[in-house]
Amino acid sequence: MAKRRSSVDMFRDLGLLEPEARNLASRSEIMIRIEEFVELSGLTHARAAARIGLTQPRLNAPLKGKIDQFGLDALVNAATRAGLQVDLLVTLRKRTADRAVANA
Repeated sequence: MAKRRSSVDMFRDLGLLEPEARNLASRSEIMIRIEEFVELSGLTHARAAARIGLTQPRLNAPLKGKIDQFGLDALVNAATRAGLQVDLLVTLRKRTADRAVANA
């Protein structure tokens, strides 16, 4: 299995603005990890789907890279049910943080 990673830069290179690029990169990364879970679990797609609370056709969407069919929350829930740990870091954007300090 080839190592793949998603990155914000990849989505920025496609012309997307920062917030959307970050969202898509996060969703893509979780989809990649769910795919690894399915491949490494030894389960059939039907059993893997049942384990993570999806139907088999619904599981096939992230496996085929159909990123638009899943929100971040649905992917986090599926990843958690697959036994994956999802860490989320929320920070102020630099411009917003600079304005907040200037207005204080």
